[in-house]
Amino acid sequence: MEAAKEIWQKVLGELQIQVSRANYATWLKNSYGISCQEDSFLVGVPNAFVAEWLTKRLYALVRKTLAQVIGRDVDIRFTVHSQGHVQGHPVFAGSQTDGGTTTRAKTGRFNAKHTFDSFVVGESNRLAHAAALEVAENPGLAYNPLFIYGDTGYGKTHLLHAIGHKAVGNGLEVIYTTAEQFTSEFVVAVKKRLVEEFRDRFKSIEILLFDDIQFIANKKQTQQSFFHIFNELHNSSKQVVITADRPPQDMDLLSNKLKSRLQCGLTTGLQAPDYESRLSILRAKAEEAMAPISEEVLELLAERVRGSARQLEGALIYLGAQAKLTGRELTRQTVNILLTSITGKQDTKLTVQATAEYFALSVEELTGNSRNRKTSLARQIAMYLMRQESNYSFAEIGRELGHRNHATIIHGYQKIAAEIMVNSKLRGQIMDIREMCTRNKLSPEGC
Repeated sequence: MEAAKEIWQKVLGELQIQVSRANYATWLKNSYGISCQEDSFLVGVPNAFVAEWLTKRLYALVRKTLAQVIGRDVDIRFTVHSQGHVQGHPVFAGSQTDGGTTTRAKTGRFNAKHTFDSFVVGESNRLAHAAALEVAENPGLAYNPLFIYGDTGYGKTHLLHAIGHKAVGNGLEVIYTTAEQFTSEFVVAVKKRLVEEFRDRFKSIEILLFDDIQFIANKKQTQQSFFHIFNELHNSSKQVVITADRPPQDMDLLSNKLKSRLQCGLTTGLQAPDYESRLSILRAKAEEAMAPISEEVLELLAERVRGSARQLEGALIYLGAQAKLTGRELTRQTVNILLTSITGKQDTKLTVQATAEYFALSVEELTGNSRNRKTSLARQIAMYLMRQESNYSFAEIGRELGHRNHATIIHGYQKIAAEIMVNSKLRGQIMDIREMCTRNKLSPEGC
């Protein structure tokens, strides 16, 4: 069993870079090796739906990858199987059905690194962190539901896992699930006419942690099932914590009654970390990796890489690998050179064009002298996007936007950064512009 688990972990490591992140998280992440024999390899998966999907869609790739890892070609079979315990936390066994299959909810799969102690608190996440800690210690009493939203990599899942760790440590029963996992479990329940049994398994818990609810926004039956589970838990003073990439009122495809329920507690957002938070994150990651990186280099990284914690960690790993491979010491000069290859300055005209198009303006109008309300807002949004997600200084942004002075750019950036926390319409506009960039295949750093 242990040998099979180790082999499968290596296989998963290879598959993670061969399939999309969504497919890996939905179909492969929660699988594990059960047994390895001469002519077959048995893999445990959470339900029959996952087993069927992997057999039909990924069998050839998985078999080829397994053969590369173990050095011989063997048959691979996917079977529904309960591990009993995962990472030291209990897993609900669920309701067994024909053939030993189960439609249980996922529980106890908490990342050991995602705790409250390892979460770096700053102005961009202070309220969300405090609220998460409160519901972990006093579930169902203060903020119920607690709704946390923010872009990818800003710490939503980290906080959910931190709540799970603390709650389980206090002897509470917890279910953690992603929207994709919940949907796949629900689909199996519908096929097998076990919807009531599916819902019943949530009745005995104290906390439900539901990640990325936006992925059920266009699934009416799944929404309805979640709505009933939510009501039963909430009416019983059981804690519900939900994350998404945007607040409930901005998710047009959610039903109005579900939106209303999601907004009856505390809704709090996570923003991109500021300089001090980025520096703290980098210090923590460097210490965790035992990487000998000077404070001067960390400060330069915090200044140059203005993205999420994941992007900061990625940049740190990249620099460490380059230093090891080349044998060069990490100084300000070498770091500047290396960072250019991964965070090189992009053509900010792309951001300006996307923003102008969104507001039905010409580029000349956006960068010109007009001060009417629509043009001024569009110009300030462009300032915000160019500063937030690229490596341009305020002076450089000013030159790109009609040779405006440094103080004007700072004012525009700070105005949008403050208002985005409380203005859902503005958040939606910025998200729409980013989506336009994606559709047009513009670079992430450019917009």
